[in-house]
Amino acid sequence: MSAWRTTPTLTGRHVTLRPLTIEDRDALVTAATDGRLWELFYSLAPGPETIDPWFAYTFRDQEQARSMAFTVEDPAGRVVGSTRYLRMNEANRRVEIGGTFYAASVQRTGINTEAKLLLLGHAFETLGCVCVQFRTDWFNKRSQAAIERLGAKRDGVLRGQRIMPDGRVRDTVVYSILDHEWPGVRRNLQMMLARHEEKSA
Repeated sequence: MSAWRTTPTLTGRHVTLRPLTIEDRDALVTAATDGRLWELFYSLAPGPETIDPWFAYTFRDQEQARSMAFTVEDPAGRVVGSTRYLRMNEANRRVEIGGTFYAASVQRTGINTEAKLLLLGHAFETLGCVCVQFRTDWFNKRSQAAIERLGAKRDGVLRGQRIMPDGRVRDTVVYSILDHEWPGVRRNLQMMLARHEEKSA
């Protein structure tokens, strides 16, 4: 089966990304409750009241070969969040990395850095992507800073791009990494991860 149709398990020292299953439901609610992530107005993280529609949408999108969803585990095997490939376009070899949320207690650790390293590596080296995109809310300055630290370049702002659950019309900031930029981005992420490990030692 094509690599574009099979969700892989990606494993590093700090994180494991494995295919999302319905059995992860309660653990993901617990992760999102750590920080009450669904209360952030610029977030689309699921909460206790929205987890079931979140799963329904996620699985429907996967069945249509438009996304691959991952459950994120820490080294102890604890579920700490979720991430995914979105807007998958095999014909043009493009994907977006997004739909990401992590329990507050693991934010600003090596988990996100290594997760992005694994996802980007799979996208460029296995899927053969020519472009990997990131999108985030105009008001989510922390997310924008994190994306820029990866080495992604800002493409622009999509004004009025989507209507949020609370009715707010969102402006979306778009970033991308191209295949010829990947070697430099990979070295940057590896350096960031090494610095994190030195601080944690």
